[in-house]
Amino acid sequence: MTVLPQEVIRRKRDGGALDDAEIAAFVEGLTAGRVTDAQAAALAMAILWRGLSMPECVALTLAMTWSGTVLAWDLPGPVLDKHSTGGVGDTVSLALAPAVAACGGFVPMISGRGLGHTGGTLDKLDAIPGYRSQPDLGSFRSVVAEIGCAVIGQTLDLAPADRRLYAIRDVTGTVESIDLITASILSKKLAAGLDALVMDVKVGSGAFMAHLPDATALAERICTVANGAGLPTSALITDMDEPLASVAGNALEVAYAVDYLTGRRREGRFHEVTVALGAEMLRLGGLAADEGDGRELIEAAVANGRAAERFARMVAALGGPNDILEHPTRHLAAAPVVRAVEPAGPGKVAAVDARALGLAVVALGGGRTHPDQAIDPAVGLTQLAGIGQEVGPGAPVALVHAPDEAAAARAVETVRRAYSLADIDVASAPLIRGRWTPESR
Repeated sequence: MTVLPQEVIRRKRDGGALDDAEIAAFVEGLTAGRVTDAQAAALAMAILWRGLSMPECVALTLAMTWSGTVLAWDLPGPVLDKHSTGGVGDTVSLALAPAVAACGGFVPMISGRGLGHTGGTLDKLDAIPGYRSQPDLGSFRSVVAEIGCAVIGQTLDLAPADRRLYAIRDVTGTVESIDLITASILSKKLAAGLDALVMDVKVGSGAFMAHLPDATALAERICTVANGAGLPTSALITDMDEPLASVAGNALEVAYAVDYLTGRRREGRFHEVTVALGAEMLRLGGLAADEGDGRELIEAAVANGRAAERFARMVAALGGPNDILEHPTRHLAAAPVVRAVEPAGPGKVAAVDARALGLAVVALGGGRTHPDQAIDPAVGLTQLAGIGQEVGPGAPVALVHAPDEAAAARAVETVRRAYSLADIDVASAPLIRGRWTPESR
């Protein structure tokens, strides 16, 4: 019996439950091109409003997983990965993958483009000249086997249904659905053939989940579906009430990751999240006896330069420059206009609207408002002041990197409004706000 896309949309719109065959048919039509963008957007909105049951979510995840190739590996170590639900100034993947590889793990990290106000790892990699962020599967396999990590985007072979739906969700206001987030993330990870996965679920003003109960529900949903599908998965719920790093923007975040790996800059918040996630990856993959052991291993890999060496080899192997560590500014684009954002008056940063900062980067050209939009890799924000930091005359809350003066002026106002100041000391929220492990079920 033929399953009509419009009937699937109508059933979910009216609160009905979709069976496996309906979900499989819709995903197959999405992959083949028979389902239009409008129909995919309509179903995404219906799912956002009505939700999916656990069986529906599992069925959607598996249908998108098997819409393309599913990898299998034969490597002398565990195949591990981490995924963030998205934030501002979150370039952890570029540092974490090589650090875990330096500890004996193999990390075939399949990343996405930016969604809404959040930056995408794939867009950051595309800021590196020559870097093949979507290589063929043969090249992907060989780089992972030889170097221990390869951070890429979805190839045409891996979860193609998700790749199409991901772009549609970005521009139709359907990003925040827990069910769609779960299916999108896990379809890519299951297709990558992982032995274990660690989720970084963000919570706060710069996250899709602004409140802890929602972030906790998302972590539990993803972990439950993943473990039910045979993929050992744990999650850390981490703070995004301010940018994780002091930069936001694609080339700027690549430069930041290089500075972190080489030791030129080691900011505390960014380092703590990187180490915590790496420790959990090593523990879950059997490379560390416990969290403390894992932390020591990741700390050592970053401190002794082995993580930086793996990053440099990965970039070169995937077509990028072979001197990215030594000369990042030689290869990364720079914006022609840089303007300081002076606060309205002196004070200490009491709160940051991180989402507004992410949208400022999008408005500068560093993100998308429609699926096929080209991104300007050079634009963004640097020297972002953190909570508790003193600002005022001569101590701006940020620097705007813009394509022209008009865009800079608009961004300056947006960024200024994103900061709230106070006369008293204000402490940042704890970085690790929660944890979900298979043992905690």
